[in-house]
Amino acid sequence: MKKHNFNAGPSILPREVIEETAKAVLDFNGSGLSIMEISHRAKDFQPVVDEAVALFKELLNIPEGYSVLFLGGGASLEFCMIPYNFLEKKAAYLNTGVWAKKAMKEAKAFGEVVEVASSAEATYTYIPKDYEIPADVDYFHITTNNTIYGTEIKEDLNVNVPMIADMSSDIFSRPIDVSKYICIYGGAQKNLAPAGVTFVIVKNECVGKVSRYIPTMLNYQTHIDGGSMFNTPPVLPIYAALLTLRWIKAQGGVKEMERRAIEKADMLYGEIDRNKLFVGTAKPEDRSRMNICFVMAPEYKELEADFLKFATERGMVGIKGHRSVGGFRASCYNAMPKESVQALIDCMQEFEKLHVK
Repeated sequence: MKKHNFNAGPSILPREVIEETAKAVLDFNGSGLSIMEISHRAKDFQPVVDEAVALFKELLNIPEGYSVLFLGGGASLEFCMIPYNFLEKKAAYLNTGVWAKKAMKEAKAFGEVVEVASSAEATYTYIPKDYEIPADVDYFHITTNNTIYGTEIKEDLNVNVPMIADMSSDIFSRPIDVSKYICIYGGAQKNLAPAGVTFVIVKNECVGKVSRYIPTMLNYQTHIDGGSMFNTPPVLPIYAALLTLRWIKAQGGVKEMERRAIEKADMLYGEIDRNKLFVGTAKPEDRSRMNICFVMAPEYKELEADFLKFATERGMVGIKGHRSVGGFRASCYNAMPKESVQALIDCMQEFEKLHVK
């Protein structure tokens, strides 16, 4: 039976990326060695990093003066590295969910943190709007897509202070104006690569402004100067990221990824809104294209476990909602084919026929 992978992360990757990575695990580039055992300083591996950086810049139209870094530690380490490198006195954060809250917690160790707005009172089911950002902050931090709650900021905000974004789960799903940010970062295990590598896009001239000492490994300048090679980088995930970037380009680039994301999201949200058994959880205007969250309608709440079992038996993988909110979550990242979304819709319709007379 075909499996349809709706996992929130680590998540679906293009099949050809998985197959090519598997080949490199056995023999990288005809070297007779696995990519897992070659030196990151080997002449065969430097071109991997160089091409991955070049494709990042090409696909996202990154302007001059920015560096693309491949680091370890996940986005969770970046929650600390961001204030270490950019927070001198005060920073502003938009609280849209668990990950934004965790980023704020780390920043409070380095200076004053202003929470400009929060949707916590509504279980983060919407993106706050009409808030004011203090003019004297060192930066304003946002989390563009909230995997747990299914909300997303789908357009670049216009603000009058330096902006930083955690784009772990929606990078490469839409065009972005990188010039509006001094730093964009994310864990790669959603739209880019297997877990183990973190991407950072950083504006070079904004690094090195804080007065504090920054430990060597936590200093962005270290990794800019070292070309992500200061210490041993996560070689295998970087190679898989390169293959995914090639795949995105071959498919038509980020605009095509956005077109597909809109198409898949519209299909599934359309069924959620039509089907008597299900209700979407996020406010319609803030619904994520990447993580589509829904629950059973109140009068059918007792069918939740039954539907999960029903869907699992038909090949749906990873649709159980996050433990903190329950219900269901269908993660439709770039590599998710439209056919899998349709398979889930068929499943929902079949279940409805069994239970709605």
